[in-house]
Amino acid sequence: MIQAQHELLDALRQAAAETVPGHVLSLAFESPKQAAHGDLAITAAMQLARATKSNPRALAEQLVAALQRQPAVQRWVSGLEIAGPGFINLRLVPAARQAVVAEVLRERERFGLQPAHGQRVLVEFVSANPTGPLHLGHARQAALGDALCSLFATQGWSVTREFYYNDAGVQIATLAASVKARLDGLKPGDADWPAAAYNGDYIADIAAGFAARKTVKADDREFTASGDKNDLDGIRQFAVAYLRHEQDLDLQAFGLRFDNYFLESSLYSGGKVEATVARLVASGKTFERDGALWLRTTDYGDDKDRVMRKSVPPGAGATAGDGTQYTYFVPDVAYHLDKWARGYAKCINCQGTDHHGTIARVRAGLQAAGMGVPLGFPDYVLNKMVSVMRGGQEVKLSKRAGSYVTLRDLIDWTSRDAVRFFLISRKADTEYSFDVDLALAQNDDNPVFYVQYAHARICSVLAQYRDRTGDKGGAAGALERADLALLSAPTEAALMLELAAYPTTLQRAAAGLAPHDVAFYLRGLAAAFHSYYAAERFLVEDVALARARLALLAATAQVLRNALSVLGVSAPERMDRDHPTLALETTA
Repeated sequence: MIQAQHELLDALRQAAAETVPGHVLSLAFESPKQAAHGDLAITAAMQLARATKSNPRALAEQLVAALQRQPAVQRWVSGLEIAGPGFINLRLVPAARQAVVAEVLRERERFGLQPAHGQRVLVEFVSANPTGPLHLGHARQAALGDALCSLFATQGWSVTREFYYNDAGVQIATLAASVKARLDGLKPGDADWPAAAYNGDYIADIAAGFAARKTVKADDREFTASGDKNDLDGIRQFAVAYLRHEQDLDLQAFGLRFDNYFLESSLYSGGKVEATVARLVASGKTFERDGALWLRTTDYGDDKDRVMRKSVPPGAGATAGDGTQYTYFVPDVAYHLDKWARGYAKCINCQGTDHHGTIARVRAGLQAAGMGVPLGFPDYVLNKMVSVMRGGQEVKLSKRAGSYVTLRDLIDWTSRDAVRFFLISRKADTEYSFDVDLALAQNDDNPVFYVQYAHARICSVLAQYRDRTGDKGGAAGALERADLALLSAPTEAALMLELAAYPTTLQRAAAGLAPHDVAFYLRGLAAAFHSYYAAERFLVEDVALARARLALLAATAQVLRNALSVLGVSAPERMDRDHPTLALETTA
């Protein structure tokens, strides 16, 4: 069916060019909202009518006439119907739908993937400050960012996963002061406990490790504590390494590895912040006021100009290298200029919605720098925070973190698969409540269970087929020689259409930075399979029919695996559950 869709899309383009010569619209097929309306929908007539100020219904009639003259339409289409103001519903011949089964079984893991095209994309996500464990905002970014990376890989991009962390500035100074207070015997609630200190139990753990002169090792650093409670710089370095190690454990529990870690401190030590400031000053887009250095970000659409370098009170002693002299967006501009200089023309940042205010000023700084960075660079995917429900009550605190539930808490309470699937199942900019009880439920209400169970159910049927027929090759054996023309049931047609929608789903999800579309697709595919399973038997006496139906099941299992892997979720072959109505039924 993929071949049929490609040929039909070419036919649509030719017919549209014949109907409205010189048009520049991008044309595509859509899925009808109701199966009774056909297999594919065309809205091109209404698009072209708007562009040409024509009657859409009349233009649809001309477009249908042009389509009917196309050889691909004559080969793959059984009917064209005009509906409403100018919709064109297209019905495929059965062979077009059935072809997708053979395509999936032939391409397997490659089904839906586009060939490599040599372009690179850098996706920066999680990027947690090393001041505490990863919280649920980081968890959502981890799910979103990793899925985006997988999506772009399916579309032929060379993908780099990058973690940027602020190991300089006020928050790191606060971290060191918090650990120092613990080493001095203070604890939260004491009169002398610093007001801005971090209060979680992890601060006490860091202090104990430092006093014991332990060595901690993270993916990007290793440090041995001196044990001297007056060694503030040593405390800072040990605390950062300790928390980077803790974050590595969180990421490992999530099944996530980064290609590169980028340190904010390297922007200062490497002179990149100073070079960026010098470039912006030279551009003529800065000015001095009240002892501070400002950037004219209003020249680039920001609502007001922004401070770059803060005014420093006499005797304060701030220096350019300690991360406290410049406002937050200045090192961000330097960081993104570095991305551009590394050759990444496509960059995506997954961050919390609290970063919304920085987008305009960072992009303004990039434009003012005069390095040829395009407008709209980088792309942003902003996510709202996540709340957690457990036992019908919102969970707000974690003893380990002090004030929030951590990523590892959520994984420990449920599973990696549940955390990944649930956090990717809604648009990033919508609020989400993670229901721990639902994530543990073994029934149809649990979306990840519903999808994974579809795969396990198919695997059970295929195992029974192999046992009965001796075809140990499964889809690699007799199923690839199945007579797919026997797949004529309505539930089979619906399932094959879902399979055929997978490549387009990937393309649109990547283009729209919308990995939740893959989660939606998986639920739709699982629903189509479960309906098929309820309507038909598979290990029937008719050998040819059984083989055709098992080929469709094998193709469905393959696409389920492919799509789940994009989200970083496993596809189990067996599932244990207590729900009595979901036992693996005998299919003979």
